[in-house]
Amino acid sequence: MTTAIKTPKKLIEVALPLDAINEACAYEKMPGIGAHPRGLHLWWARRPLAAARAVIFAQMVNDPSWKWELENPEELPPSNLKASWAASRKRLFSIVEDLVRWENTSNEGVLGKARSEILKSWRETCELNRDHPLAAELFDPHKLPGFHDPFAGGGALPLEAQRLGLDACASDLNPVAVLINKSLIEIPPKFSGCSAVNPNSRDARDNWSRQWKGVEGLTEDIQYYGQKILEQARVRFGNLYPKILIKKELIEGQKDLQSYVGKSCNILAWMWTRTVKSPNPAFRHVDVPLASTFVLSTKSGKEAYVEPVIDGDSYHFVVKLGKPPQTAKAGAKLSRGAFRCILSQAPISAEYIKSEAVAGRMGVRLMAIVAEGNRRRIYLPPTDEQEAIAKSASPSWRPNLSFTHNSRYMTPWAYGLDNFGELFTQRQLAALTSFSNLVGEMEGQILSDAVSSGMAADGVNLEQGGIGATAYANAVSIYLSFAISRLADFGCTLATWKPSGQQVMHLFTRQALPMTWDFPESNFLGESSICWSNAVKYAHEALAAGAVGTKNATGSALQANAMEQNFSCGRVVSTDPPYYDNVPYADISDFFYVWLRGACRSAYPELFSTMATPKAEELVATPERHGGQVQAERFFLEGMTRAMQRLADQAHPAFPVTIYYAFKQAETDDASGTSNTGWDTFLDAVMRAGFAITGTWPMRSEQEFRMRGMGSNALASSIVLVCHRRPSDAHTVSRRAFLRELNQVLPTALDEMTRGSGEDRSPVAPVDLSQAIIGPGMAVFSKYAAVLEADGSKMSVRTALQLINRFLAEDDFDHDTQFCLHWFEQNGWKEGRFGEADTLARAKGTSVDGVKQAGVLVASGGVVRLLRWKDYPAEWTAEDDDRLPIWEALHHLIRVFKTEGESGAGRLLAAIVGKAESTRQLAYRLYTLCERAGWAEDARAYNEIVTSWSAIESAAAAAPKAQQTDLFE
Repeated sequence: MTTAIKTPKKLIEVALPLDAINEACAYEKMPGIGAHPRGLHLWWARRPLAAARAVIFAQMVNDPSWKWELENPEELPPSNLKASWAASRKRLFSIVEDLVRWENTSNEGVLGKARSEILKSWRETCELNRDHPLAAELFDPHKLPGFHDPFAGGGALPLEAQRLGLDACASDLNPVAVLINKSLIEIPPKFSGCSAVNPNSRDARDNWSRQWKGVEGLTEDIQYYGQKILEQARVRFGNLYPKILIKKELIEGQKDLQSYVGKSCNILAWMWTRTVKSPNPAFRHVDVPLASTFVLSTKSGKEAYVEPVIDGDSYHFVVKLGKPPQTAKAGAKLSRGAFRCILSQAPISAEYIKSEAVAGRMGVRLMAIVAEGNRRRIYLPPTDEQEAIAKSASPSWRPNLSFTHNSRYMTPWAYGLDNFGELFTQRQLAALTSFSNLVGEMEGQILSDAVSSGMAADGVNLEQGGIGATAYANAVSIYLSFAISRLADFGCTLATWKPSGQQVMHLFTRQALPMTWDFPESNFLGESSICWSNAVKYAHEALAAGAVGTKNATGSALQANAMEQNFSCGRVVSTDPPYYDNVPYADISDFFYVWLRGACRSAYPELFSTMATPKAEELVATPERHGGQVQAERFFLEGMTRAMQRLADQAHPAFPVTIYYAFKQAETDDASGTSNTGWDTFLDAVMRAGFAITGTWPMRSEQEFRMRGMGSNALASSIVLVCHRRPSDAHTVSRRAFLRELNQVLPTALDEMTRGSGEDRSPVAPVDLSQAIIGPGMAVFSKYAAVLEADGSKMSVRTALQLINRFLAEDDFDHDTQFCLHWFEQNGWKEGRFGEADTLARAKGTSVDGVKQAGVLVASGGVVRLLRWKDYPAEWTAEDDDRLPIWEALHHLIRVFKTEGESGAGRLLAAIVGKAESTRQLAYRLYTLCERAGWAEDARAYNEIVTSWSAIESAAAAAPKAQQTDLFE
C-alpha cells in the first residue's frame, strides 16, 4: 500500500495580489527602466521577472488555511477562521508586493523575508511527512527542493527560482536558450567574488585591498577585453567605417550646417534602399528604388526627408528639411509588396519584384547618410565615395545556412533571400566575422591573464565543469559573443529606421524575419547608437543587474527534449511552454546560432556540435515541418501531453506545478458549429497528462508597447495554471454531484479572491475574476477521473467551463452576452485593451473575434469597445443574423423602441420570441448596474424596456404568426 503524502494547500491555490503583480509586470516591460537581464541576449515571449518571482514564491508558501483544510477535508470553515486566514494572507501579500517591485530585484532584505517564508513552509511540510517512507529522499527540512523549468527559453523562471534560494535547473531543446540560461544561472555563481584578471585591474593601487563582490570582476573584464577588441577591430577594418568630410555641396539647403563645413563627422548610419530594374522597357537599364518611405525624421523641429531628383533616365537623392510631404511618406510604395518606378511611374508588381529578386537582380543603393553633429543628427545626401567603400568590403566568411520557406514568419525567402548570410551587407558580414574572430583570439589573452592572476591552468572548459582559467576565459568570451548577437540583430538588412525617434530598430520587434525594403546600416566602430562599445555595455550591465552573484547560489542549464527529460524528479516545477504556433523558436534562433557557434564552441563543443538548432522535436505546430496543419496540430498536442505527463510523474509531490499559457483565443467552424480552440484544448491536454488543475490566474505578462502589440489586437495576458498530480485511484462522479460540489466550493473561493486581503478592496480585478474563478471550478472537475453525463458519456472540458461560468453569470446567458455583460461592468462604453478583452473572452468560452462577428463591438488598433444601441444598424433583421446573442437582441430592441415605440419593439420581440425572457432579465440587470454606477442616461434606456415590457409583449402577441414560426428558436 502506498503511503499518501500530506500536501498543505499553497497560497497560489487560494489567492494572489494580482493588482500588484500586474502593475509590476507592466512597469518591468517598459523601456527606460535601466539595465535588465533581458539585455544579455534577446529571446522571445519572455516572462517578466516580477511574475516569475511571485508565482514561484506563492507555489512554495503554505496558505494560512492549510492545517484546517488537511484536518477537515471537504468541510466549510467557520467565519472566524476565515477572517483570521485573511489577515495572515494580508501579511503574505505584503511580502509579494515588496518582492515584485523592480527596485527590489536585488534587495537582500526583501529577498531574505521571502526566503524565510519559503523555508518555514517547507519545514512545516517536512514535519507533516517525517514518517513517510521516502522522507529522507523527499523531505529534508535542512535542504529546500530544487527547481526545474523544462522549457527554460529566456531564463526568467530559473533565474528567479535561484534568487529565491533554490538550486535552479533549466533545460531546453534549443542551444541558444541553453546558453542564455547558462549565462544567467550557471556561470555567475562559478566566478562570484573573483577579482578581475585584466592587467589594468591587477595593477591598480587598491587591488590588494579591494573586496570583489558578486560578478564585479567578471563585468570589469568584459568591459576591458571588449575595449581591446574594439581597438584591434579599428586596425583591421576601420577603413570600412570612415568619417565623412562635410563639403559645401553636401549641405545645400541646410543653412544651419554651415559651421560644419570642412569638418569630419562620425557617421552613425548609412540609409539604404533595395532596387530592381524598372519594368518599363524605356528604363529597363535603371535600378529603381523600392523605398517604403523617404522620411528620415519626423521629430518636431528636426524633420527631414529624402527627395529623388529625376534627370532623364537617371536620378539622385537629395536631403530636404521641413515637414515631409505625403509623397515622401509614401516613398515609392503603392501597396503591400508593390511599388512604382520613380522615373516612369509604372507600377512594379510584387510578382515582378519576386522574380527579379530570385533571379539575383535585386540590389541596394545608398539613399542618405546620418552623421553625428553637436548633440544632434545631421542628414546628408549619399556620396559615391561612401557607397564604394561599403561595397568594397570582402568578408572572409559568411553564414551558409538556409532557413525555412515559411510565409508567415520568414518572408525574405520569397525574394531569393533564404540563407542567413544573405541578410547582411558585405560590410556587415566583414565586421561581424572579424568581431567573432577577435573574440576567439582574445580568449587566449584572457586565459593567459587569468593564469597570471592565480587561476588554475587546468585546461578544463565550461562544458566539462571547469572553474579555473580556461573556464573563466570561456565565460568572458561568451558574454562578449552576446555583443555580436546584438550587433547582428540591429545590424542586418532586416533592421528598420524609426523616423520619430531618429533611431535604428532591431530586426526582432516581433518573432519573425519580415522583409524590409529600406534599412539603416550602423557604424559598428562608432561610440554611440548601435556600435560594439554599446553592445558590450549592454552585456556587462545586464549581467550585473540580473545575476545572483553569491557563491552559495547554484544553477545548471542543460539541453534536453521536454518530452523525454528526467530533470524534474523531486523538483519544484514552473514552466512557460511554447504556445502552439505563436513563436517559431528554432527557425528564428538560427539567426543568432550561426554567429554564436563560432564564438562559443570552445566553451561548449557539444552544445554547438550541430550546424543548426534542432527542429524535428521542437514542440511548435509548424505545418511546413510536419506535412500540413492537421499533422502539425496532432504533433503539438501529442507532444505537449507527453511533456506534461513527465512533469506530472516527476515533479515534487508536495508542490503544485505552475504552467504559463498565453495563446490568443480563436474560433473554428466545424460540423457542430463554432467552437473555441487553444484554451480548452490546452486544458484538456494538461488533464490527460494526469494533472488536476487547482488554480488559474490571469497576469499581464505581455509587452503591449512592442511593435506587434501597437496598432494590432496582440496578446496581452498570460494565464498561470496551477496543477497537482491527480490520484491514480480517482473515481468518477455524476453531472448532478459535480454541480452540487461546484455550488458548495465556488462561493467560498469567490469570497477568498475578492476579500482575501482582509480589506474591502478586491485583490482580483473584476475583469480578471471570470478567469480566476475557473481555477477552483476546474479543481473540482479535474480531481475526478471523469464527470459522467446522464447518458454515461464523459463531460468535456468545454462543458465544464460553461457550467463554471454560469456561477458568475447568474443568468443562463449565451457566452457572447456573458462577455459583454462583464466587459460593460468593467469599462462601460469606453475603450479597453484587447489583451484584457481576450482574457475575459477566453474565460467566457468565446473570443473577441467571435463577439465582433456578432456585431456588438469594434476591435482594432489594439483596443476594444462595445457599441451603443445608437450605433446598431437600422437595416438589421433578425432572420439574417446567424449569430444573435441576447446582448445584441436587447440593444436592437432599445433602438427600435426609441424610434418606433412599443409596436415596433413588439414586432422585433415576436421575431426573437425564443430569447424574450433572457432579454428582459438582461435589461433588468443592466438597469440595476447602471443605476448603481450613476450612469443615468443608460439606466433610463434599460428602465424604459423593463417598465414597458408588458406592452411590448402584447404588441408581440399581435404580430403576424408567420414571423414567429419562421424565426422561433
